[in-house]
Amino acid sequence: MSEMEEQQILQYGENQRITGGGYDESLAVRCINGTFVGKKTGNIISYKGIPFVGQQPVGQNRWKAPVPYAPDGGVYEAYYNAKTCTQAPGDIAAEYVQGEDCLYLNIWRSDDATAQKKPVMVWIHGGAYEVGGTADPNYECHNFVEENPDVIVVCVGYRLGVLGFFHLSHLADGKDYPDAQNLGLLDQKMALKWVHENIAAFGGDPDNVTLWGESAGAGCCTMLPLMEGTQKYFKRVIAQSGTPGQTRSPEDAIRCTDEMMKALGSKTVCELLAVSAEKLAETWGRLYGLFQVLGMRTAPERDGVILPLEPWKEYANGAAKDIAFLQGCNKNEFNTFIPPFGVEGFIQWAKQRKQENFAKFTDEEKALAESYCQSIKEESYEPYSRLFGQMLFIAPQIRLSEEQTKAGGKSYTYYFTTESSLPIIKAGHAIEVSVVFKHPEDTCFTGRALDETFSRTMRKMWVQFAKTGNPSLTAEQSPDGKAKDWPLYDLKNKQVMVLDEQGIHPAKEAELKIVDWERTYFLTNYYMP
Repeated sequence: MSEMEEQQILQYGENQRITGGGYDESLAVRCINGTFVGKKTGNIISYKGIPFVGQQPVGQNRWKAPVPYAPDGGVYEAYYNAKTCTQAPGDIAAEYVQGEDCLYLNIWRSDDATAQKKPVMVWIHGGAYEVGGTADPNYECHNFVEENPDVIVVCVGYRLGVLGFFHLSHLADGKDYPDAQNLGLLDQKMALKWVHENIAAFGGDPDNVTLWGESAGAGCCTMLPLMEGTQKYFKRVIAQSGTPGQTRSPEDAIRCTDEMMKALGSKTVCELLAVSAEKLAETWGRLYGLFQVLGMRTAPERDGVILPLEPWKEYANGAAKDIAFLQGCNKNEFNTFIPPFGVEGFIQWAKQRKQENFAKFTDEEKALAESYCQSIKEESYEPYSRLFGQMLFIAPQIRLSEEQTKAGGKSYTYYFTTESSLPIIKAGHAIEVSVVFKHPEDTCFTGRALDETFSRTMRKMWVQFAKTGNPSLTAEQSPDGKAKDWPLYDLKNKQVMVLDEQGIHPAKEAELKIVDWERTYFLTNYYMP
């Protein structure tokens, strides 16, 4: 452990086993794998750093499926956030203690006397599948549960980047690592199993669980229903700017692995096991890092085993028709990625990535996409940000609504149009995260605290969906005293709910022109850009 990590642990704390009593039994919850003692602040009790596996993925467990947890009669502190999965710098979660031993979860509940089991919302964080973590202050759910004491929130950690999504089976000794390409998803599945088997002890209803995520986390929430044996663990999904389109092919995954091996000078998994997690993350960051080069190469793999080869086909065939969805996108998704690289740096990146993608298109598709770009007569970066926003987030989000609805499922779809006060970002990616978690002080993307009544209404609709499967609010339930009737997405009118500070209201997709059906909808066939 480095000196910096030791200092961080001293500052933030590290959970220990409790021996000899001396703890507040009213804050202790007996679970299968131990009794965990939380901390109470006001009327909210938090339980942080609870392991949901039997062994952490270190040493010979690196790149192996999560180890199931086992019965444990011990008593443990659940006071502090666990480690963030080892990652390259950039995300705020990377400023906390890092490590491969990162498979833990946090829980928040109100301290009330109700005997009724509460709906459970399980948050899966975003970060392009390579950064982020439960220690992110934005995912501190005290404020959210204090305002909405009728739900319990769980925040899950999982393996990221080269540790969680790394194809190895094509290597000479890779046959013993058949799951390495989708370990992050398997970690989440194990966490959901833990929640299903233990959340009742916290007052939660294991039969009323909503998966909830943003960006990569939302992508995971839309992939988990397609994985064998998962749907028994949840009945609803909230997906903010994430879909099964955020996946890659085995060929793309292998290409990234081979580049990584070349950079490390390694040829086998055995050699990779001798490389520190920090070195792996640094190398991955240099080659593909989100904050280093806007890589966006990390993603779950359509391997035909853990994930289907054609996720859209699975949705079209009704694989998730029994799961209710609340999902949507932001108007200017890709604008958020411009400021860190500057306009010129972003345009240089976008030109190269556009060329790569156009090489996959038919001549007709190239002409359509080029026509779309040329039709945008705004700032120099807008044709590129619009194209990649459509490709990665917006068109796939509408397709998810289309496929779910065609298959007989339910999709409550939103379109977030409230704008940041920061230059360029507008209604960009992730701007709504601080809103839904009630952290107005986090202005990283918003540049300001958004209107409180608007923000509270959004949170109320999210909670109402988790409780009932319908996000609509009566006038009595709505913070502004006005009913919010959220229509289901339908194939004729394609209705969505517009989330705008000036007024939350339903509208037809044709009025909003969210997607260009002729010139950008086909982009969903190509998955990750």
